[in-house]
Amino acid sequence: MLEKIKSFASEFFVTGDPLILGAQVSIGLTMVALVITLTYFKKWGWLWREWLTTVDHKRIGIMYVIAALLMLFRGGVDALLMRTQLAMPNMQFLTPEHYNQIFTTHGVIMILFMAMPLMFGLFNIVVPLQIGARDVAFPFLNSLSFWLFFWGAMLFNVSFVIGGSPDAGWLAYPPLSGKMFSPGVGQDFYNWGIQISGIGSLMTGINFIVTILKMRAPGMKLMKMPMFSWSVLASSATIIFAFPILTVTLALLMLDRTFGTHFFTLDGGGNPMMYINLIWMWGHPEVYIVILPAFGIFSEIVATFSKKKLFGYKSMVFALMSISVASFFTWVHHFFTMGSGANVNAFFAVTTMVIAIPTGVKVFNWLFTMFRGRISFETPMLWTIGFIVTFVAGGLTGVMLSVAPADFQLHNSYFLIAHFHQVLIGGVAFGYFAGLYYWWPKVFGFKLNEKIGKWAFWTWNIGFYLTFMPQYLVGLDGMTRRVSTYGWDTGWFGLNLTSTIGAFIMGLGFLFQVWQIAHSVKFMQRDTTGDPWNGRTLEWSIPSPAPLYNFAVVPRADEQDPWWEEKKRREQGLPPAPAQPYEPIHMPKNSPIAFIKSFCWFVAGFGFVWGWYWMAIPGLIGVGVCMLVHSFTYDNEYYIPVDEIKRTEAALRGTV
Repeated sequence: MLEKIKSFASEFFVTGDPLILGAQVSIGLTMVALVITLTYFKKWGWLWREWLTTVDHKRIGIMYVIAALLMLFRGGVDALLMRTQLAMPNMQFLTPEHYNQIFTTHGVIMILFMAMPLMFGLFNIVVPLQIGARDVAFPFLNSLSFWLFFWGAMLFNVSFVIGGSPDAGWLAYPPLSGKMFSPGVGQDFYNWGIQISGIGSLMTGINFIVTILKMRAPGMKLMKMPMFSWSVLASSATIIFAFPILTVTLALLMLDRTFGTHFFTLDGGGNPMMYINLIWMWGHPEVYIVILPAFGIFSEIVATFSKKKLFGYKSMVFALMSISVASFFTWVHHFFTMGSGANVNAFFAVTTMVIAIPTGVKVFNWLFTMFRGRISFETPMLWTIGFIVTFVAGGLTGVMLSVAPADFQLHNSYFLIAHFHQVLIGGVAFGYFAGLYYWWPKVFGFKLNEKIGKWAFWTWNIGFYLTFMPQYLVGLDGMTRRVSTYGWDTGWFGLNLTSTIGAFIMGLGFLFQVWQIAHSVKFMQRDTTGDPWNGRTLEWSIPSPAPLYNFAVVPRADEQDPWWEEKKRREQGLPPAPAQPYEPIHMPKNSPIAFIKSFCWFVAGFGFVWGWYWMAIPGLIGVGVCMLVHSFTYDNEYYIPVDEIKRTEAALRGTV
């Protein structure tokens, strides 16, 4: 019996690696500390009532952001481990197997479990406030979307310490991801974790399309809508067409692994290139899914801190929506070398170059918005200017890669790695950092410390260029991606060491951001205006943080920048519109079903990974029971009475 227990434990838990052992101890201590803290301060009830069961879009947005920042830490540590291994030739810091696991988890976490939730967090925090809505269209679905993402992410991350991480790359190409070359459970954790979280992403896309199209304030026509909300609409439209492709692709891979089908096994009549086509039919739109909202953020920030109306509003809308459509016609540029023929390569080379046109249009619009503007260089604007420089360089290298003959030389090299990170860090990460700094006072009611924020900005940027500029050169010199070591005779040592130093400087930038948040919480600079940046859109017209119901009276928005125009009228001494009387506000009730149902999906997924049907089937039954209970729950809404609205507004306006 003891031997059976030892054998099971050795298979179940990841053992033998001191780094993973340290992580297991750290995770255990952190969980114990959280339990002790919540118990000591008697916060379990508060956690359950106010957060785990909430359907308030603002709190859901905050939870998305917290989860994303934790995943940024996890993915960043993976990056530092890889760069440490590559700092010098013939390093023995990581074994090749462990290195493969780390670059796999790094890619998955940064794209799907960091960028996506950070994006969804800003969707939730900003969009209803910008369009004058009191909530999203489907509050319960919004809560369910978050918890599906969360438990899917946990299912993927638990493989780090239980069972072993996947090691077939972040897109899991067959045959490496097949049962023959990945016999362990790591790839199954990958499949189930992404499937569960992907369902949540698809539902979020549907939710925000309906919210934007059906819940805008009176008078707010589509062509008067804030640019960030336009970017969310473009991104959400791309999500609902792209994520079903991912779901089907991973389902087919799961069938190959679990039931021995042969969709992607060459010797069984399948075709692994079919998988690569399918995964990139999702994967390249996914790149635009995460960067389109960043474009919207920069548009808001440039207009606000230049104190000018955004230049070329209609062309910006056209650019966003055309990118959303064109993103589905570029996927083959990821594998020009597959041998499809000159005609296919030429077509996708042209479509890839064409999509650069609307991207360039936006850059010129931002520059013309800043032209002759009264620019103020607060932290959000610094991240925006930093983005423009890095993204233009990343876009130019992207055009180089779109030329099929050039791609034959650059494909699979570190040149590609540098380009990919230049547009995703310089575009997506910088964009969402700018958005967090910009809307932080609206969410929490206080500004982040500007001085520490500037330190974080400069360390991030210096580290960024030190990390990725050498990778262009080492890629041109022949270094391929996914190599875990190299020899002294290659001549790559100096460039790799510089890249590693830059990565640690970026890590220092992240620590500055953590310090900035902690310092700002301790020495809180309260926002007593509700409009600390002299903003232009409706979210800045209400107190900070926003009340539960957002707007005591649904606003009217007849202009492109309604709050800015209202402030101009007040400066001119024009009388404001007559105040509308308060009416009871309809609000959804909190519900525990989304949390419980998503946890049941986690249980089912964990059971399927190990082949434990005694766990998987009860998990699925739990999902079905939750659906049944929710279907027959009719007491799921309430009204905030007028007296309570008056008290809340009086208290808020008293501090404004």
